[in-house]
Amino acid sequence: MLLKRIIPFVFLSALFLTYSCSDKIEPGTTASKSAQVIKAQVAVAKMTTQPYLYEAVGTVVAQTSSTVSGKLMGTVTAVYAREGDAIKQGAVLAVIDDRQVSAQLQQAQAALAESRRAETAALSARDAALAGVVLARATHNRYLRLIQDESISRQEFDEVEARRHQAEAAFKQADAMVEAVRQRIQQAKAAVTAVEISKKDAKILAPFNGIVIAKMAEVGDLAAPGKPLFILEKKGGIRVDVVIPEAHIEAIKQNQKLKVTLPALQSQVLAGTVQTIVPGADPQSRSFIVKVDLPADTAIPSGLFARITLPLGDSPLLLIPASAVVAQGQLTGVYLVDAEGIARFRLIRTGRKIENSLEVLSGLPEGSRYVVAPPPALVDGARVEVGS
Repeated sequence: MLLKRIIPFVFLSALFLTYSCSDKIEPGTTASKSAQVIKAQVAVAKMTTQPYLYEAVGTVVAQTSSTVSGKLMGTVTAVYAREGDAIKQGAVLAVIDDRQVSAQLQQAQAALAESRRAETAALSARDAALAGVVLARATHNRYLRLIQDESISRQEFDEVEARRHQAEAAFKQADAMVEAVRQRIQQAKAAVTAVEISKKDAKILAPFNGIVIAKMAEVGDLAAPGKPLFILEKKGGIRVDVVIPEAHIEAIKQNQKLKVTLPALQSQVLAGTVQTIVPGADPQSRSFIVKVDLPADTAIPSGLFARITLPLGDSPLLLIPASAVVAQGQLTGVYLVDAEGIARFRLIRTGRKIENSLEVLSGLPEGSRYVVAPPPALVDGARVEVGS
């Protein structure tokens, strides 16, 4: 029985060894899969001549802006304007305590009244001196006839003549006193006028129709001459102050029309006109300030960022549709199509965007064929079938 069980096992083992030795795998190659075929539009990279545009940056400002300051030193007692308020010319913006000025006005008015009383006294003194002159001259004329008749002595005549001279001198002195008093009256009047003007300066008035951009005064603050209280912008005039490098300043001309773009307002485009080219350059940045006026009916806030497009002539550019550029992570590239119709992904470096095209700075030789709009299924190594 044992022998019958062993014989089948030995036979199966010998059969397995024989099959294993005789069925060897010969070296060879696996059948290659056929390349995927993608239908896509293909174009040839060509150089084109395009206007060379320089994009300068600037800030929207009001054509007329004013910093309102006080002329008096005193405590701010009232503030009537806030940021964003539309104000009219002559409107009261704030009030400064004028008690000190009022005291000065009373003092100046008192000095004026005193000067006028002094004038009255001086006029009376001059009238008295004039009467003395009249009497002295009449007496001198009578004594002149008497001395001619030798009716009086020379001593008596000399005394009368001396009194005449004294009376005339006293009149001149009184007349000069009147003139001096009148000069003091003019000075007192000027002092009163100056203090009255200062009293009016206690009210801070708007110099023109405009909008309050900034308020730097609060009730209780100490106002001083030259200390800013408000910043106002006049309605009806907006411009862009743009910085132009010295290399491009020759391209700017007076009254030149330029395109102004406002990114904050959904890239709104306005037509600007060069109004002023500041002749002096900034020695640090080597740049010039150019003031570009915007249309008079433009209603946009000041302080916005703006871009100015400045044409600098024509230049050759290699442009491709923006749809041809593929982003892979932080890298950008295009799919080139070689002579065998195989797509090869190549990295490129892009420059400016001009409408729906991108400038290629490197990575795409002129004359290369590229896929205009790569479909999602297109990969490196795929075969491209040129379609429309």
